[in-house]
Amino acid sequence: MSRDPGSPNRVQALHRAFGLLELMADGGGEMPLSQLAARSGLPLPTIYRIIRTLVDSGYVRQLPSRSYALGPRLIGLGESASRKLGTWARPVLADLVETVGETANMAMLDGDMAVYVAQVPSRHSMRMFTEVGRRVFLHDTGVGKALLAQLPPETAREIVLRAGMPAATTRSITDPDVLEKELDRTRSRGYAIDDAEQETGVRCLAVPVVGAPTLTAISVSGPEGRITSASIPGVVTHLQAAAVRLIQEFA
Repeated sequence: MSRDPGSPNRVQALHRAFGLLELMADGGGEMPLSQLAARSGLPLPTIYRIIRTLVDSGYVRQLPSRSYALGPRLIGLGESASRKLGTWARPVLADLVETVGETANMAMLDGDMAVYVAQVPSRHSMRMFTEVGRRVFLHDTGVGKALLAQLPPETAREIVLRAGMPAATTRSITDPDVLEKELDRTRSRGYAIDDAEQETGVRCLAVPVVGAPTLTAISVSGPEGRITSASIPGVVTHLQAAAVRLIQEFA
């Protein structure tokens, strides 16, 4: 758990509480006290006091296994934050659509799925349209792969195994070993490709928004006939520039 002891305005208890919530989120949403202690470096009695306060407030709940999980009160906060981030993102996505000519999306990791929090559609009559708030699998979408690629390989594998890897099209990756190799390629080249894996005839390119408050990715989607192999480098360049602009908006 990160610390900033030099910050003069920091309230230590709040800093520790948020750090523990982030550790639980990184661990799939639940974690025993012993694991929280090991990962945070905080004394077990300190962790227990903080967690019990969070339980009393509804931000954490205790499971029958005696582990602790993220609580329901966080849902409203997360939804409000996602809507606000989506509002901030729309001008950047609109510029991306103006430049590239295809639908632009922003998605965030939501448990074991990706959730779309913003979209600006293309002006073409034949275009991609995804409802804001829609949750999709990670293994067969561009944004999903861009999100998974930001995680350690073992964590990404755990997530897709929990969620399942159903085939949406004949091109969908359904083998976790094959997906792991694809994620390695995604990390090395800096962008993800959904090559008609989520919807037949549709290609999607996505990049991570590195430094966002939560795991975030943006994408451009359109027919394979318009997003051609030759156009990929240029589209990726514009996506990466948009990701940098988004970080500046979030700052």
